[in-house]
Amino acid sequence: MATEQKEVSNAIGLEEIGTEAQEPKKEQKTFTVEEAVETIGFGRFHIALFLIMGSTGVVEAMEIMLIAVVSPLIRCEWQLNDWQVALVTTMVFFGYMIFSILFGLLADRYGRWKILLISFLWGAYFSLLTSFSPSYIWFVFLRAMVGCGVSGHAQGLIIKTEFLPTKYRGYMLPLSQVFWLAGSLLIIGLASVVNPTIGWRWLIRIASIPGIILILAFKFIPESARYNVSTGNNKAAIATLERIAKINRSVMPEGILVEPVHERRGRFRDLLDSKYLRTTLQIWIIWLGISFAYYGVILASAELLERDMVCSLQTAAAAKELGDDSEESRSPCHCRLFAPSDYRIMIISTIGEIALNPLNILSINFLGRRLSLSITMGCTALFFLFLNICTTSTGLIGFLFMLRALVAANFNTIYIYTAEVYPTTMRALGMGTSGSLCRIGAMVAPFIAQVLMSASFLGALCLFSGMCAVCAISAFTLPIETKGRALQSSDWDYHNHILLPAWTSPDRMCKSTLL
Repeated sequence: MATEQKEVSNAIGLEEIGTEAQEPKKEQKTFTVEEAVETIGFGRFHIALFLIMGSTGVVEAMEIMLIAVVSPLIRCEWQLNDWQVALVTTMVFFGYMIFSILFGLLADRYGRWKILLISFLWGAYFSLLTSFSPSYIWFVFLRAMVGCGVSGHAQGLIIKTEFLPTKYRGYMLPLSQVFWLAGSLLIIGLASVVNPTIGWRWLIRIASIPGIILILAFKFIPESARYNVSTGNNKAAIATLERIAKINRSVMPEGILVEPVHERRGRFRDLLDSKYLRTTLQIWIIWLGISFAYYGVILASAELLERDMVCSLQTAAAAKELGDDSEESRSPCHCRLFAPSDYRIMIISTIGEIALNPLNILSINFLGRRLSLSITMGCTALFFLFLNICTTSTGLIGFLFMLRALVAANFNTIYIYTAEVYPTTMRALGMGTSGSLCRIGAMVAPFIAQVLMSASFLGALCLFSGMCAVCAISAFTLPIETKGRALQSSDWDYHNHILLPAWTSPDRMCKSTLL
């Protein structure tokens, strides 16, 4: 009897020791940055983040669209040929393409916030210098430097994305289009007032003011917590997350911040591996074609208005009466500035960029990414050909309005598809290389819209239309549809085309397997 009591006593003692040993483990809870962001939720910080980082799109749009509204004046002032006007835009995107890769590498090494600040200071400085250009050569060089600076503005989008809860990320890209639209409308509106009065140099100076103001607002936005964790600076990441929780009047998750070991990042040659080769090549073609069409529409609109390439209702007698002017307009160095009605047409067509946003969101969620993109690309090809139809000014506005709406929808869809189709280990690499190919299309577009169009109007339109048709076919034949599929975390998921419900994440699957 005494022996049994002793055994029971020993068993109870061992159980208590085991319980004490397990208690610290229960108290030692951990969380990741992703879990912290989800726990804190959406709030006032994210609204400020959206407004400040979204405003980088306003500045970028103003700097890119500036060439379209300034080109008639610099053509007249320096007596430029068509190819010289086109070279300005090409050099802007050449600088953009080269430095987008460089700034991306530096941002991974030194932080997104620092590179964003440097890019804005760079862009504002060289933009102001452009207004003092003494010659065409200096103008081209300085605008190329502006393009280098503008390429770093993409870090604003990355910071915004890395701070947002998952369910809000899908809405940010279509909504960010509003900021680009605002920048485009702002520079066209300013040009209509400033160009005829105090000149294009003052337009450039005024256009640099929003970028300078935005630099002052950057101090309210912290460095990305995900970047801090990736460099081992957990203390800074926790301080940032606690600040966001305080602003949002929320709470941090319990425990200590711990991030799992990341897999090896993808390399450029991984994109050309047999598993990704077809998808990568088709995505590159689509990105190049969409950019080619987008900037082709913008520059072609300005060219149509500047050169009066639209069928008018003038009689033959009136045409003869304006014979001398026609010869001047055919001159490669002619001077014809935008009229107020031309600016109105540009404003109306620019508003079209947001016209199809609601329909675009519905189509990519119900029809799927591939079918939605192939339809909008096919319609873009048709509307390019419609520009050759003899029509009134109202008809031209309608065609340009629809073209701007379609090319904007194309950009929204391919952004979403590219981010979804690649696994986590190479998602940034896939987006980065696609962005570089995008700039090549933008570099070629000026020579078609501003050089070839003046020689063969129909030939230029057929080239734009043909490229869009190729993109439509490429989009329709993409090997994977990402609608309803969770983001893939590894090569294995991608290779086996696992189709997961949107609410099912790899982490949740792993946890359920362990349970």
